[in-house]
Amino acid sequence: MFGGGKDDRERDADYDHAREKMVERLSQRENLDESTLAAMRAVPRHEFVPPSNRDRAYEDRPLPIGSDQTISAPHMVAMMVDLLDLRAGEEVLEIGTGCGYHAAVTAEVVGPENVYSVEYHESLARETRDRLDRLGYGDVSVRVGDGHEGWPEFAPYDAAYLTCAATEFPSAVVEQVRPEGRLLGPIGSATGRFGGQRLVFARRRPDGSLHRETHGRVRFVPMQEN
Repeated sequence: MFGGGKDDRERDADYDHAREKMVERLSQRENLDESTLAAMRAVPRHEFVPPSNRDRAYEDRPLPIGSDQTISAPHMVAMMVDLLDLRAGEEVLEIGTGCGYHAAVTAEVVGPENVYSVEYHESLARETRDRLDRLGYGDVSVRVGDGHEGWPEFAPYDAAYLTCAATEFPSAVVEQVRPEGRLLGPIGSATGRFGGQRLVFARRRPDGSLHRETHGRVRFVPMQEN
């Protein structure tokens, strides 16, 4: 489909067709809000995948992006955006920028200027800033740092999510979400035959405690520890 002998316009058309088919499959598999589907349709996932795996960009599976990190499977990104029930204008904190794909999908819903992302690896952050800028998401804010610390400068956030697994939501991140705000992430250990991670949605109560809902087993790369 994406083979040699095609010019850039033909390849772009092939990627557009593959992305549309991906969204169609997602709409059949998951009960997703139309804003989520529109965001998945808008973001060119192949631009966030290394050239060696670009022809697999619209498969529903995670793919390596370097630095022992992966780009999450499309259904997982869509599910996480949907579970957070994001709305235009809401301010969102992302822990784990990676290649920037999840941030771009989030930006399609809330607006690029409302997405703040923390990446542990300086090389990934630098490459991702350039990529997001080239693709029209230059207003997404990316900083290098320890995700456990969040990004207090722009708090409080309406929602925060982790793209990497943690044993618990980092306390600083919880504190940076406003009362009644939402958190989402893979929580638990990756050890064991099936792994102990669960996708957990939480709402922050006014007293700072969390009301939790669990949405099944997942397997994510663990959050980096200093």
